Amino acid sequence: MATNEPSVSIGGNVERSTFAIGSHAHAESHHGTSAPRDEAAEELLKAVRELRADLTRVRQSEEAAQLDTALAETEDEISRTGRAGEGRLQRLRDVLGDAQTVLTLFASAGTVAGLLGM
Repeated sequence: MATNEPSVSIGGNVERSTFAIGSHAHAESHHGTSAPRDEAAEELLKAVRELRADLTRVRQSEEAAQLDTALAETEDEISRTGRAGEGRLQRLRDVLGDAQTVLTLFASAGTVAGLLGM
């Protein structure tokens, strides 16, 4: 049974390729290695990841959720660009300040706060 439906066939090796098919399709590709990080960014990234892991051990609250979001955004920015911008760092400082009741339980919070100059 023949159809008049369009079809797409991709053969061969398509590793590290990007495709967009259709009249309104959009493809965006981000191949390559992560941005290089200096020692301070690497240290902050490690501390941010440790604090995010620690946050999974506490009862969820609005402060903990906001902190996890700010930490995730910081982790993403450092991973993508190799550093966290001053705006991102200030946001993280603000959220850390708001979450002090949650954070008194974790040494990792002190590490992140120290790296932020708090």
